[in-house]
Amino acid sequence: MIPYPAVTVHGLAQAVAALAQGRPVALLSARGAALYAGCGWWRALVAAARAEHPDCPCLDILDCADAAGRAFEALRIGQKTLVLDLACPGHAAAAGAAASCGALLLPARPASLDMALPGAARRLGPWLAPQDATPVR
Repeated sequence: MIPYPAVTVHGLAQAVAALAQGRPVALLSARGAALYAGCGWWRALVAAARAEHPDCPCLDILDCADAAGRAFEALRIGQKTLVLDLACPGHAAAAGAAASCGALLLPARPASLDMALPGAARRLGPWLAPQDATPVR
């Protein structure tokens, strides 16, 4: 569904570390981050990380969990990719709103490397490596 491997980030340092790899990456907020950190926080975090690595191909995804209101808020401030649980009663309305403004609404979180887990920083490079790369002999 998304063109780049996803990395779950919980703050600016983790987002910058993901972009510093210089490989295409989808920065994914923590589950429900729109509810407890806010849509504006996410937009500011992504802008700051991109300012440090402006040439790195990057997609950012805000997780709204089951809060359709937060999804609408995110769309209003320009968020182009977000997660809203498919079981959310407002999912269909949010999907329509997303489509009308050229945004992508995912029904579930994509697989990701969670930077909060032990050893994640060491696994970041291999996680972002192209999957179709032929090993060098």
